[in-house]
Amino acid sequence: MEYCENGDLGKHLKRQMGRSLEEPKIWKFFIEMCLGLHYLHSFKILHRDIKTINMFLGRGNQIKIGDLGVAKLLSQTNNMAHTIVGTPYYLSPELCEEKPYNHKSDIWSLGCVLYELCSFRHPFEANNQ
Repeated sequence: MEYCENGDLGKHLKRQMGRSLEEPKIWKFFIEMCLGLHYLHSFKILHRDIKTINMFLGRGNQIKIGDLGVAKLLSQTNNMAHTIVGTPYYLSPELCEEKPYNHKSDIWSLGCVLYELCSFRHPFEANNQ
């Protein structure tokens, strides 16, 4: 992976200090994340830990998906994974219910990232586990 001099998207959001992102910037980030994730999925790779701190900002604030430490290579596109991994704020319902999952769980997590870009909050928060 190339060096991303602008750090990760999570830190970028914190630097905003509550100032909302402009809509075109949100769309730019989101489209680049979608394209990157589509690229991974085209090789049957599940990322399994999509979140803002795993989205890195390179030159021109171009999004690069990083931290493939828990990624899984599927033998076929329609295969399912079973190991429960990821970050609680971004887990899909099937992961929370300990059910088999596929690339759609990464898409769910990406939706959580989009929510965070728009609101500076996680979509689901609770006082208890």
